[in-house]
Amino acid sequence: MKDLIPREIIENKIYLIRGHKVMLSTHLAKLYGVEAKMLIQAVKRNMDRFPDDFMFQLTWAEVQSLRSQFVTLEKIATSTKGRHFKYEPYAFTEQGVAMLSSVLNSKRAIQVNIAIMRVFVKLKQILSTHKNLVYKLNELERKIEKHDVEIKSIFEAIRQLMAPPPEPPKRKIGFHKE
Repeated sequence: MKDLIPREIIENKIYLIRGHKVMLSTHLAKLYGVEAKMLIQAVKRNMDRFPDDFMFQLTWAEVQSLRSQFVTLEKIATSTKGRHFKYEPYAFTEQGVAMLSSVLNSKRAIQVNIAIMRVFVKLKQILSTHKNLVYKLNELERKIEKHDVEIKSIFEAIRQLMAPPPEPPKRKIGFHKE
């Protein structure tokens, strides 16, 4: 059961919508091996478990935006042709996906949830590492900028030392009135 669903498949089903990392109900239904309609019915029977920060329904504009961004979304649509959404899908945050395990009581649902939670944790680790790298790069850039100024002043001093001394003013020939 460990390799029930490859991690890459789950990673490709996580989207950033409204500032949240979410998975769509149509993707989740496919992963759980149920119809999207059945998944939503189970959720609607347990709405008190799914506050707005756990789950929200996409608008048609968001669906269109996703469709234009990701051609693969056409494959997960719920209509008979498989090319267009019949209904606006729901988006589940990490907490919403975790809550689905209490609504869908099957061995597959439990195993799928475990796999999904592992992917979310892995993504957090990757983002954390990325933030640390960005911080370190910024620090390095600041140090280099400081050194750049110091190096420029060293080169300027060397140029001044290398420049020939100024010639003393020439004395004019003849008689001059001062």
